[in-house]
Order: sequence, then structure tokens, then C-alpha cells
Amino acid sequence: MKKKKVLITGAAGFLGSHLCDRFIREGFHVIGMDNLITGDLKNIQHLFQLEHFEFYHHDVTKFIHIPGHLDYILHFASPASPIDYLKIPIQTLKVGAMGTHNCLGLAKAKGARILVASTSEVYGDPLVHPQTEEYWGNVNPVGPRGVYDEAKRYMESITMAYHTFHGVDTRIVRIFNTYGPRMRLNDGRALPAFIGQALRGEDLTVFGDGSQTRSFCYVDDLIDGIYRLLMSDYIMPVNIGNPDEISLKDFAEEILELTGNKVRIVHKPLPVDDPRQRQPDITKAKKNLGWQPKVSRKEGLKITYDYFKSLPSEEWSKQPKEFISQK
Repeated sequence: MKKKKVLITGAAGFLGSHLCDRFIREGFHVIGMDNLITGDLKNIQHLFQLEHFEFYHHDVTKFIHIPGHLDYILHFASPASPIDYLKIPIQTLKVGAMGTHNCLGLAKAKGARILVASTSEVYGDPLVHPQTEEYWGNVNPVGPRGVYDEAKRYMESITMAYHTFHGVDTRIVRIFNTYGPRMRLNDGRALPAFIGQALRGEDLTVFGDGSQTRSFCYVDDLIDGIYRLLMSDYIMPVNIGNPDEISLKDFAEEILELTGNKVRIVHKPLPVDDPRQRQPDITKAKKNLGWQPKVSRKEGLKITYDYFKSLPSEEWSKQPKEFISQK
């Protein structure tokens, strides 16, 4: 029997590489695609020996050609960390607009189902809590985070336009804070930044008074939610994340307890447009996908810390002295 074939863009990134693993396990022929601006081949090097994995070094903002049939597309190509999208803002906008357009055109041509990776950042600094999929958001389009937030909002709009106008079979996942092995220590987000600072024996940097909240979902849970959404019949956006909310000050304390580090927590001014609250309402995921997270934060943090600790010490030194968002 001919294997189902899936294209995963952003395949060498944190989430893309875990998606490649999942679809290989599910018996698919996986085509990974990445331009390696922020991705790293070491995340997928274990797959290159497999018969049913192939890799295209390609920028999805250029025309995409895939020979033969294609059953599914997962569009995960995009800078996702503040350090990246503030450093390459134009590329971030282009991959959300032109890259999504090209992926949708490919899905239309192949008759493939496509799932696009949106984000909780479409909600901006939310005025409702927790965030439901019906909330339209509070986004500053000309602020420093606007290049990422608006790229994802446009991605959702053009995806729905292709669904309603061209009849393309589409899915939209809104991803909340995620963590786990293969995250980059130097990606500028709170969790890897805290662990990196702890590994180097530095004080942990918390922006503001630390009362702002986040909800962290372990990567295996997130990947399962994405897989279930792709295989479902639900076409509207779905939040996938862990609603177990924690303040960043308390989270920093958890990291100190995990690492046994005796350093201090120091406070810096809040960055522009940094969201004060972030917690997903996952009612739709529970109802339509039968999904909810299973891995506790304590369990997931232990696995993630052990992964970071196993990296060569020179990897720790790549961490910026300060991170720029507590996304």
C-alpha cells in the first residue's frame, strides 16, 4: 500500500523536527523543508538514514515544487523567538505572507489538507482571560512584536480565504508557550533563558515585577494536539496549550529549585507590548479533538533541564546575557 505523504515546512526547527518524528512513527513518508535561517540540521540528522524521510533545503517564500502526490502539508516555517523575529523582521513577515500563500497554492494544486501554525500571539496583550478562539486580540501592528503577530494574523486570514474561495481543506492551530528538548538555549524566551542562566551560575532575569503569567505546554503534548487537529474535521482555529498558569516570578523560583542554584532573581523593565497574561481556553480542543495535556510542568521541566545539561558547555555560552521577552 502506498504510504501517505506529508510535507513539513520548518522541519529543522524545534516543533518541526518533533512533527517529523511523529509522522515517521505514524507510518508516513515525510518530506522536510527548511531554509535553515533559524533551524538546525542536527534536530533531524537521525532521520536522514530512513527510507521514508527526505529533506529539501528551500525557502518557502519561493515557489515550492514537490513531485508526485501529497496528502498533507504542515506549515511551520517561521522565526518564533523574539530574538529571531526582531533580527529578521522582513523575513518573518514574508514567510507568514508569501510562504503561507505558496503552501496554500501547493495544497490547492495537490488536493492536500494543510495545517498552518498560528500562535497565541494573535491575541496580543489580551484584554480577556483566559483566551478563547473567539477573542480577536489586542495587537499593536506597528510595535516591535507586530512583525510576528501580524504575520500570523494574516496567515490565518489567507488560510480561511483559500478554504472559503478555493475549497482547500485547511486547519489552523494556535500554539501557546511550548518547551522541551531541541529548544535553543539562545532563543530569547523565558524558559531556556532561565535554564541557561542557571547553568552558567548567573542571576535569573525577570522583567517587571514578575506577576505576568504564562502557561507552558510540554512538546509531546503539543505535537499530539496538532496531529489530532490535522486528522479531525474541525476547520476553525483551535488553541493548543496547557492552561496550568503560573507567574514568571514563581516560574523562576521553580527553575531555581529544579537546578539547585543559589543565584538571585533580578528584575528589569518590561519590554514593549510584552503580554501580561497568557492562558489558553482549551474547551474546543477537548470537545473536538479529545485532547488535553498529560505531562505535568514538573515532569516536563526535568526532562528539558536534563536535555540542556547534556549539551556541550559551549552551547550554554551562546545564551545572550539578557533575553528580550518573556513570551
